[in-house]
Amino acid sequence: MAYINEEDFRFHDGEEQMHRLLRTPHQENPTSTFLTPGGSRFLQTAPLLAVGTLDAQGRPWSTVWGGEPGFSRAVGKSIVGIKLLVDRKYDPVVESLLGGNDEGKVIEEEGRGRMVSGLTIDLEKRTRIKWYGRMVAGAVSADGQSNTVEAEARGEVQLIVKVEQSLGNCPKYMNRKHIYPSLPEPKLISDSPQLPEEALELIQKADALFISSSNYSSDMDTNYRGGPPGFVRIISNEPIAGTVLVYPEYSGNRLYQTLGNLQNTPLAGLVFPDFDTGNVLYVTGATEILIGKDAALLLARSNLAIKITITAARFVRSGLAFRGEPGERSPYNPPVRFLAAEHALSKGAIGKDAIYAKLIKKEALTPTISRFRFSLSDAAAAGKWKPGQYVALSFEDELNLGYSHMRDDDPKSLNDDYLRTFTVSSAPGVGMKEDEFEITIRKVGVVTNWLFRQKEQYGIEVPLKGFGGEFRIETKGHDLVAFVAGGIGITPLLAQLPELDLDCLQLFWTVGIRDVGLVIDAFRRFPELPNSTTIFLTGAASIGAQNQKAIMQGIDASCIRVHNTRMAKQDLLPEENSGTSARKWYVCTGTGLRKTILEWLNGKEVVYEDFNY
Repeated sequence: MAYINEEDFRFHDGEEQMHRLLRTPHQENPTSTFLTPGGSRFLQTAPLLAVGTLDAQGRPWSTVWGGEPGFSRAVGKSIVGIKLLVDRKYDPVVESLLGGNDEGKVIEEEGRGRMVSGLTIDLEKRTRIKWYGRMVAGAVSADGQSNTVEAEARGEVQLIVKVEQSLGNCPKYMNRKHIYPSLPEPKLISDSPQLPEEALELIQKADALFISSSNYSSDMDTNYRGGPPGFVRIISNEPIAGTVLVYPEYSGNRLYQTLGNLQNTPLAGLVFPDFDTGNVLYVTGATEILIGKDAALLLARSNLAIKITITAARFVRSGLAFRGEPGERSPYNPPVRFLAAEHALSKGAIGKDAIYAKLIKKEALTPTISRFRFSLSDAAAAGKWKPGQYVALSFEDELNLGYSHMRDDDPKSLNDDYLRTFTVSSAPGVGMKEDEFEITIRKVGVVTNWLFRQKEQYGIEVPLKGFGGEFRIETKGHDLVAFVAGGIGITPLLAQLPELDLDCLQLFWTVGIRDVGLVIDAFRRFPELPNSTTIFLTGAASIGAQNQKAIMQGIDASCIRVHNTRMAKQDLLPEENSGTSARKWYVCTGTGLRKTILEWLNGKEVVYEDFNY
């Protein structure tokens, strides 16, 4: 994370260097300088917490704690309290922060305290928030209920941290796991940088790791990396060459906060948890960021990768206080990217059992918005999907031109995996076959530009990675709910309209004048929807009165409320006793408008869709 204070909200020089190297567009740093209210609530419900710190030699280490939700919580404004059973003997973060003290003696920090980074995460719900702060105080004590040598190594840790930064992250590459508690019985198997066979097997099957890094001594960052099992490759494990790992950095939010830290301080601490057995591998080492050709030469089909040369490690059997029952893998996961020297590369990028989505119908609704219908090659293998979910499609075979040092016509593609998610805008089996689905999208980038040029006659097929997400709208009983949509943000609602009680729905929809065709189409398909709708038209002045009239002919103004102005707070929340009495609000808009609406609806129950991944 960047160094930030109230007067200076910016990326640090390492992050800015990564932005320049990867030619990312300018964006503001979204990091908050405090623990947000949403983050405070999430702390109490999440079952896992990854923690990072530096040891006495300045080396970063990571650990992961958890089990039963509720072990961490906000105990004051931006103050986090943590209390749970851990491995008190071999966990390098416990050792670095609490110095092997197991008498329960409270250690109080002087000055700003030592750096602590955290990632509060719920893998089952694919939700995470990372935070950074300074240790205020802590203590560790023996369990007191030990009856074996291994059990004696566990204890209770208590930690207080003052949070200085926090940021929510997207659900990309998070493989679902149901976490449940389990008593740790830690046994150190190896503390050598050359890893034992058991540790190598853990890396080879791992579909998740946690990584901690620091920006000198200014701040730290702990985050999640996930993918298909085996996404981390072992380059060597020899005394002379050293133990060296590499993993691909998949396309993400392009903040590059971890990589920015590694630019300034090329050291990282990783933890590999075994969710099946409770075994855990801790490593710390020197890092190298590989970009473009350097990445592809080592790790096939990669534009960006991190190589780690391990300098210290600990492999602990049964060191974790939780287990994880595997669930759905992330639809974002690309195939394993093998080392260039590995023979497995010849197996290809997509297996013979891949599921394909075939374009069978295309319908233009506005100059920049179209509806696309696809059929599935194997609906049974694709699995059931629900309204409110997204579909993940891979366009890599069509658009990936291979490595290029420079691509001025499309610089973003240098770090593009061409995997895209689109909200499904149709209900299963409504007006189409059960093995068909529709997406309604705007032409905004390289993938959508390509898709808009296709015709159903071409018979194009693209690999389907899966359906995911959960954005369900509930209209139960006689309670009113409100949905606020910005332009194409109407799509989650369209998929669910056939099953909703429209008498209990109030829709506030802000639309650009040139996108009125989308409104007309929605009202044609759902004739009762106008009675529940208020439209806010923007950009009308730019097209002239004559064109306005022509564009508006398809909207029955007697059935809906139309405002030729931007949405304002009083439109959603008029004077008391005269406005919307919605018990719940759903928001699906762009980032800027969403932020404003959430401020307007402060104190209300709000569910929102996030397009930031």
